[in-house]
Amino acid sequence: MLREKIAGIRKGKISAVENISGFLKAIKEKDKDVNAFISINEKSLEEAESADKKIKNGKAGRLAGLAIAVKSNLNVDGMLVSCASHTLDNYYATYDADAIRKIKAEDGIIIGMTNMDEFACGSSGESSAYGATANPSAPGRIPGGTSSGSAAAIAAGMCDIALGSDTGGSIRNPASHCGVAGIKPSYGRVSRFGLIDSAMSFDQIGALANETYGCALLMEVISGKSSYDATAYDAPVPKYTEKVKNDRSIRIGVSREFENLCTDARLNRLISGKIAEFASRTGSATSNVKLKYVDLSIQAYYPIQYVEFFSGTRKFDGKKYGKKIEENCGEEVLRRILGGEEISKAEYRGAHYRKALAAKGLIVTDFEKAFKTVDVIMLPTTPVLPHKLGEKITEPRTMYAYDAFTCPANLAGICAGVVNAGRIDGIPVGMQIMAPSLREDLLLRTMSEFEAGESHQN
Repeated sequence: MLREKIAGIRKGKISAVENISGFLKAIKEKDKDVNAFISINEKSLEEAESADKKIKNGKAGRLAGLAIAVKSNLNVDGMLVSCASHTLDNYYATYDADAIRKIKAEDGIIIGMTNMDEFACGSSGESSAYGATANPSAPGRIPGGTSSGSAAAIAAGMCDIALGSDTGGSIRNPASHCGVAGIKPSYGRVSRFGLIDSAMSFDQIGALANETYGCALLMEVISGKSSYDATAYDAPVPKYTEKVKNDRSIRIGVSREFENLCTDARLNRLISGKIAEFASRTGSATSNVKLKYVDLSIQAYYPIQYVEFFSGTRKFDGKKYGKKIEENCGEEVLRRILGGEEISKAEYRGAHYRKALAAKGLIVTDFEKAFKTVDVIMLPTTPVLPHKLGEKITEPRTMYAYDAFTCPANLAGICAGVVNAGRIDGIPVGMQIMAPSLREDLLLRTMSEFEAGESHQN
């Protein structure tokens, strides 16, 4: 348990050096089979020694001695930031992203940069130029994407907490498949400065951990305003790790629209049963919420993502840094570049991009109405179980369907998280919980309460 480990580090029962050394050993022993890391921080033990001195002097930050893994699309000064692409396989960051700067200020130790789908394009963790990531919790299955390495590193016990980014489900999808906890914050809750975006209007930096407490702790640190990102809200950041007694039961929303989109009936049965158990245990009421436009989510999400991805990749022209992206990227990245270019052309703009934005507006209104009657919405994370690693998916739409239940939260700008809800055929299945914008406090409390019930049963 992370809370107990932190207490042990503070009391000197375990040193930061011992903690980091243990993870470095685990990475050496396990990662040849998992492929969760692209590079390791060679200075991590040196940084751990510094953290131990601060702990001894009573001047250590909230993350002192903890090993933090970082998705390879976040700038960490001096580290390889490749986006898992040969386009950037010689790019070493010259500055820290806002989230990284805040972690270092609290004496968190960056242990390494994790594998991912190339330029955050994918849903399986298989499109990396450095090879696919394996799923430690379901051998032979994909770990999910695009934050595949971060989720796998947590599941394999190779770090304490991990950073990921979520464009349309890129934290929640692998959290579900790997059986860990993950949170996508509200748009604007965390500064995106230093993140190499997949889509600027959707992306958010979030956390993955073995339990919600780790996500809550990291969210306390990285959330808040920024001098470098105008989209980051200047709003108070609650103490997400504090245990707050709810003064009333939670009003839980369920959506028949999501149930109808689920292509594996076993997922519906498992999640529905878990919602009923949670409601009974906490004295909460469940009610159906009408989300009549969520079936448009994939159709709205991908045209916008394609256009914003195309725009964002124009800087990778091989002149200032890296190589020309079109000449060095994989199939899925090239598909999105070419697709975004076509949609961006004047003759297509009215037919696709503007219609997608209009559908996005309808989805935003859907959730605004829903959250007037319920506190949270509970649903599956993906409509299907993860496919086998290496299984050929010939139709892109099949892969895109993994995001059908997660991308609505990105379109609406709300927060959403995933906690493990059990297994089907030995494969982890995550419960996804959505909450209103900037209500990460409510979301994390609900996630913790759900976990508490699951651990009590087990």
